[in-house]
Amino acid sequence: MSVEPLRRRRAPRGSGEQLREEILDAATELLLESGDAKAMPIRSVAQRVGVTPPSIYLHFADKDALLEAVCSRYFEKLHDEMQAAAVDAGSSPIDVLRAQGLAYVRFALQNPELYRIATMEQGRPGSEVDIALNSSAFVHLRAAVEALIADGIYPPGDSTMLALELWTAVHGIVALVISRPYLPWGDPEELTDRVMRAVCSGHVVSRGFRDTDTPYEIVSWLKEVADERNR
Repeated sequence: MSVEPLRRRRAPRGSGEQLREEILDAATELLLESGDAKAMPIRSVAQRVGVTPPSIYLHFADKDALLEAVCSRYFEKLHDEMQAAAVDAGSSPIDVLRAQGLAYVRFALQNPELYRIATMEQGRPGSEVDIALNSSAFVHLRAAVEALIADGIYPPGDSTMLALELWTAVHGIVALVISRPYLPWGDPEELTDRVMRAVCSGHVVSRGFRDTDTPYEIVSWLKEVADERNR
């Protein structure tokens, strides 16, 4: 049985931005309902909005452009999530960093298909998704790293590189949990907390490393410190 598209009244002049938002809303709903980008053809989006498919192409060049816009708009919300996590964590920079890592993973796993589209396919410099992720995730991670360096907790260094390393850690957790859900991860938040604790602590203790230290010497020194504390 064929389904007739909904009829939509002609929008008043100057309301093109409103129609664009309605298209994004419809596409987001279809993605969240199906959990699969393949189940979001342009025709279905147009039908849900109540317009013809050509009307979609007036705002988005193709389906990929529409998906990118959906993901970038969604990930703008991550800014508020990470900001709230920082406030709840208190004044300790290391606690803030761990809390923001948890907030990132929690947010990403709420809608795994949007995360997969946004970060697990080939990107391009300057894309809407990269801009959204930079302002909503990376900026927060780098600010936390800079606070740790300023407090002498982290060694002096490139805060951008350190933030990218931390982002790699939380992204790796999300990517594996999404793509390999059948592995025995346990609770993703507990997994994230363990990984963030290890990564964050690793940068703290690295202040005691010398450039000439071998891996064996580093491990021996860390073992001595641990043994001394546990005595």
